[in-house]
Amino acid sequence: MPKKQFKAESKRLLDLMINSIYTHKEIFLRELISNASDAIDKLYYKALTDDSITFNKENYYIKVSADKEKRILKISDTGIGMTKEELDENLGVIAKSGSFAFKKENEIKDGHDIIGQFGVGFYSAFMVAKKVTVISKAFGSDEAYKWESDGVDGYTIKPCEKDTVGTDIILEIKDNTEEENYDEYLQEYRLRSIIKKYSDFIRYPIKMDVTESRLKEGSDKEYEEYTVEKTINSMVPIWKKNKNELTKEDYENFYAEKHYGFDKPLSYVHISVDGMVSYNAILFIPEKTPYDFYTKDYEKGLELYSSGVLIMNKCPELLPDYFSFVKGIVDSDDLSLNISREILQHDRQLKLIAKNIKSKIKSELESMLKNNRDNYVKFYESFGRQLKFGVYNNFGADKDVLQDLLMFYSSKEKKLVTLEEYVSRMPEDQKYIYYASGDSIERIEKMPQTELVADKGYEILYFTEDIDEFAIRMLMSYKDKEFKSVSSGDLGIENEETKEDDKKQEENKDLFDYMKNALGDKVKAVRASKRLKTHPVCLSNEGEFTIEMEKVLSSMPGNPDIKAEKVLEINVNHEVFNALKNAYENDKDKLNLYTELLYNQALLIEGLPINDPVDFTNKICQIMK
Repeated sequence: MPKKQFKAESKRLLDLMINSIYTHKEIFLRELISNASDAIDKLYYKALTDDSITFNKENYYIKVSADKEKRILKISDTGIGMTKEELDENLGVIAKSGSFAFKKENEIKDGHDIIGQFGVGFYSAFMVAKKVTVISKAFGSDEAYKWESDGVDGYTIKPCEKDTVGTDIILEIKDNTEEENYDEYLQEYRLRSIIKKYSDFIRYPIKMDVTESRLKEGSDKEYEEYTVEKTINSMVPIWKKNKNELTKEDYENFYAEKHYGFDKPLSYVHISVDGMVSYNAILFIPEKTPYDFYTKDYEKGLELYSSGVLIMNKCPELLPDYFSFVKGIVDSDDLSLNISREILQHDRQLKLIAKNIKSKIKSELESMLKNNRDNYVKFYESFGRQLKFGVYNNFGADKDVLQDLLMFYSSKEKKLVTLEEYVSRMPEDQKYIYYASGDSIERIEKMPQTELVADKGYEILYFTEDIDEFAIRMLMSYKDKEFKSVSSGDLGIENEETKEDDKKQEENKDLFDYMKNALGDKVKAVRASKRLKTHPVCLSNEGEFTIEMEKVLSSMPGNPDIKAEKVLEINVNHEVFNALKNAYENDKDKLNLYTELLYNQALLIEGLPINDPVDFTNKICQIMK
């Protein structure tokens, strides 16, 4: 029988499909199973409008079978089947969708989810098959037909024998090449894994003959293999079940089955929405950070399903970066998919779902913070850094979303507290939210700069992560209270002691000017300190760029070499100050030595490097002599 030719544009499209449209060859099985599910759906929809048709779901299934020796993979269904004309129209013209036409003819609205829309999925079979045979018997027909093709050369259709209604798709799998191992599509475990990955929630059973082993009769050592037919897919996804019927263990088991993490989720959200866009979702908040979470290799995103078929393993558009730790799935029948169903079109429906998901995640975190503080602290210790990045990114565009979720260690409470909790405890005379930055809590507690604020009885927030100060600078204020570093030039605290320090600043202006000149551009000024109580010296900064920020940026590759405007502060009530005054009056060389030593001492307190350690140690020895 002479072959019928694909239309010219269909030839080009077929070639494109085989080589370009699909990213992963394994997708072909998802497409053929989806088509098989559609075929059963069509019979179901016919039964809804035709009382003479009895639809018993138990009689409808999809069967996948492989013959390694003959290199044959077969996908069969008990669906509606195709007539000769439908074989010619649906398989002879690429991108003509039988499912789409069926929906139009039967006025099936989008709420009823027949999966196939574009009529191209069938041809993905040619990515792995050198020849494709379709044997089909249509519902209500006594005749069956065979469609055969080995690709762009065309196809034949001829009568054949088939006892039951439905369709068999028979793939003659390609031979292996240096680049491709086609044998995998004949291996039982590989076929099962592809089905579980993409088609686990197809609503009809997907059956396979599975090889198992058992002890031989009469033996306690020898085993024999046997074959049993099993249903591979779960069919009813957890997200479509009634929430009231599910337990915490059900959700935790699903989390484990999906390999979202080796931990147990701290919390989960089950969403069912019917409206402008209908979708179901289950979202998990993990307890522990994935090993690659804070690396460029980490991929965020939720699993995206359409009508129970996996479309994307990770859809990044569904999560903002600051909630990238969330795991889970979204399933919707209302999405606009592209031709390969691999990449989603960026449309209004997706944005609406993403907006709602963002709101649900925030609400769940707020609920956890309020009702299960211990769990929230566990979460925050793992992912708080990501929330701070969210405040800092995009020039603070999301700071209002995230500010109430932030926590910092408190000098008074000795634990993590929220900004709202801090502000609620502020005395009436306190103007600012005070914070101190350092490598660790222990180091911050020893900082000289905290003395005045702590002595005043004010609470201090400890910033121990490199992102903290950058995030707070973007936040600027909380509930009309500005943030103030304990190292800032002006702490906004006035008392009799600080007024006395102002007086001593004027009285010793010449001494401080001399010390400033001795240090050159290392500091902006040398001043009498208003913040020191017991320590002799410290560094403070002027302007928005702090010493801690300088340390963070200097540790980065290609650092911009931006320096904070440093001020060397001297405690005029400390005995060291008397030595400085005496040296200024009697021995300028000694004053230069003292000045350099005090500056380097202040650098060490801040955790900053000393320019010349050898010179520093020599100067210490010089004093000891």
